[in-house]
Amino acid sequence: MRLLVVEDHAQLSAQLRQGLSEAGFVVDVAADGEEGAHLGETEPYDAVVLDLGLPRLDGLSVLRRWRAGGRSMPVLILTARDAWSEKVEGLNAGADDYLAKPFAMGELVARLNALIRRASGVASPVLRFGPVALDTATRMVTREGQPVRLTALEYGLFQYLALHAGRPVSKTELTEHLYAQDFDRDSNTLEVIVARLRRKLGEGLIETIRGQGYRLLPPR
Repeated sequence: MRLLVVEDHAQLSAQLRQGLSEAGFVVDVAADGEEGAHLGETEPYDAVVLDLGLPRLDGLSVLRRWRAGGRSMPVLILTARDAWSEKVEGLNAGADDYLAKPFAMGELVARLNALIRRASGVASPVLRFGPVALDTATRMVTREGQPVRLTALEYGLFQYLALHAGRPVSKTELTEHLYAQDFDRDSNTLEVIVARLRRKLGEGLIETIRGQGYRLLPPR
């Protein structure tokens, strides 16, 4: 899952990038509101962590700009402000959740996972596909009750297909959600990852649809 963090405090931004990366997210960062607004308008993010007190363009203005432009990705407001009225203003501007500084990284990760699930129409943290289960909270994948060891890219690709099960997902879409903006992307790598997932999870789970990409089949 690919995140955008818009935070002007350099130390906190670095901590967020490290902590969220360690939690399995792919993270892009922006240091001011103008850069953040541009990235949010031009890149496909699964969720955004947005500070309110930003230079050049404040967070609420960024959020309103996204929503006015039809950008619907989940947005979690991260702010040191305690006034309930500002939290309400953020939610009314289109935010999906908020978290006050200081915060625990574990809580932030849990809230982001929940936002991403809900945006995909998934309520439970555990997704099941026949003998295969994916726990999005613990990042654990099992097959017939036995843990399956996946690399970060294997897990990321499987999770994205799982959250969009039943519909074809193109290689372009997968690439955009698996790699950060500054990563040298190679869609051919996806074929290798899918082949490994089929060996580990079962040949009939991921379907190749010619000219459209891949589809994770719901249990029959």
